[in-house]
Amino acid sequence: MAGRLSAAERVFDFSKMPTNQPPADAVSMAAGEGQPGVWKVLMDEAPMVSLDSNSPVMAKKSVVGQLASDATDEHFPLLILGGDTYGDFTFTARVKIVDGVTEQMAGIAFRIQDEKNFYVLRVSALGHNVLFYKVVNGMRGDLFGPRMDIRKGQWQELSVECRGNRILCLLNGQEIMPAAIDNSFSSGKLGFWTKSDSISYFTDARVTYTPREPFAQQLVQDTMKEYPRLLGLKVFTKTGSSSETRLIASNDQTGIGQPGAKSDVDVIDRGVNYYLKGKESVVVTMPLRDRNGDPQAAVQITMKTFPGQTEENAIVRAMPIIKTMQQRAATATSLTE
Repeated sequence: MAGRLSAAERVFDFSKMPTNQPPADAVSMAAGEGQPGVWKVLMDEAPMVSLDSNSPVMAKKSVVGQLASDATDEHFPLLILGGDTYGDFTFTARVKIVDGVTEQMAGIAFRIQDEKNFYVLRVSALGHNVLFYKVVNGMRGDLFGPRMDIRKGQWQELSVECRGNRILCLLNGQEIMPAAIDNSFSSGKLGFWTKSDSISYFTDARVTYTPREPFAQQLVQDTMKEYPRLLGLKVFTKTGSSSETRLIASNDQTGIGQPGAKSDVDVIDRGVNYYLKGKESVVVTMPLRDRNGDPQAAVQITMKTFPGQTEENAIVRAMPIIKTMQQRAATATSLTE
């Protein structure tokens, strides 16, 4: 894990969710005016393979539909998929415009901060176009995109590829406009989007992404490079239970998530140091303090021992290491973000 992180994929699978019920692990909200939409899991004929074929194989499968028909003009129902945020990713979903009098639109929203800040890629059957734009503090930015033959009742595949500030939009696997360069949002949540009284269906949503490495893990890796003679470095924080800790970062990541020792709780609760000497190594556990000076984690530092090693000089050896980590940790929003 030192260096690049490998790609990961998440599929938003609605097939195991009960029909005619809101999808699990999703949050309905509304941008602009009006009430949140009505989102339910339904069964519908949808493509089983690529949409490139003139006659794609269709079969009944689980989809999510936005069913409310609120004709308010500046009304944009959003369905946020899960609570995770993504930085660099490719997000793909199939959308179908089913009905609508005032509007007939469907889209995907991404790098969502809240209902007033996000990006959108959407199709319109009445407007016969595909447009990308951003919403910042509730204000819609410029709209970009071509006129296309978008029809009601047909499935379309929308994709966005986000790499840093570069955003590439695709329809049915084809680039439809030059990549946008925008610095408004570097990460955020993913979701489905509609407008006004549009009745629209969504399925086959998936995201391939670069996992975001927690700050604590970056801190461990950078500290190990700065102090190459260290044998080991681990960071423990408290769990929901005040009497337990868990390992959130380590030079050996195979143990991440495992519970810590009672001494780690004591280090965080009382701000004390612990010392353990072995035949070839010595371990010092010290508090990592926040900007207010309060312990927020326990750092376990493993060093080589030497003849005459004492607790006092082990703590002296460990002190520059913990100070280096503390300088960076004091400005961090969270060790786990």
